[in-house]
Amino acid sequence: MYDSPLTRGSTSAELYDPKKGTFSPTGSMTVARAAQSATLLADGRVLVPGGQNSAGPLGSAELYDPNTGKFSPTGSMTAARAWQTATLLSDGRVLLVGGIVIGGSEAAAELYDPKTGTFTVTGPMTTRRIFQTATLLSDGRVLIAGGGKDSDTTVASADLYDPNTGKVTATGSMATARGSHTATLLSDGRVLVAGGSVVPGGFVGVFLASAELYNPKTGTFSPTGP
Repeated sequence: MYDSPLTRGSTSAELYDPKKGTFSPTGSMTVARAAQSATLLADGRVLVPGGQNSAGPLGSAELYDPNTGKFSPTGSMTAARAWQTATLLSDGRVLLVGGIVIGGSEAAAELYDPKTGTFTVTGPMTTRRIFQTATLLSDGRVLIAGGGKDSDTTVASADLYDPNTGKVTATGSMATARGSHTATLLSDGRVLVAGGSVVPGGFVGVFLASAELYNPKTGTFSPTGP
């Protein structure tokens, strides 16, 4: 069911050296993965959770240690998922939200604690999302914007995750429903949301040239230059 070039995954990994401009092989992952996330932790290791392969969405996770060049298993996620977002929080934990599970997209959210090597449930979001963005704001909250409820329906809604309470609340909606867009934190604390597609995966359908700004002080989006 999941056996295709896009979903078989791979265990290989490599390192890029910006001084030399070259790539070189490093240790292999313990599980073949595609559509996983990779997050640099505060201690220099990299968290690689979830993704999918020919068996379907994965719940397992692993850590890459740059000092040894090896991957090792860590605690498993509470929900097997692929295409999730993973955001490093100010306190060193990692917030994972959305993505695809067997049967559709996911509203659940969870936290990885590198001190204990475990995942715990938090949130959830106000709606199911896949191909959304998740942006750490200057005040430590996370803006979760857009994405799709399923393979055909994008949403304009956005959520805010508060790590102090572990709760997700709705914030102002985008002017345009979009998925597979970008979201960039600006130096003044606002977030620039740009592009994307009206089809969540962004592989087919109508692509967007529009852009908008999120202001965390007002909780609203406003259009900006396309």
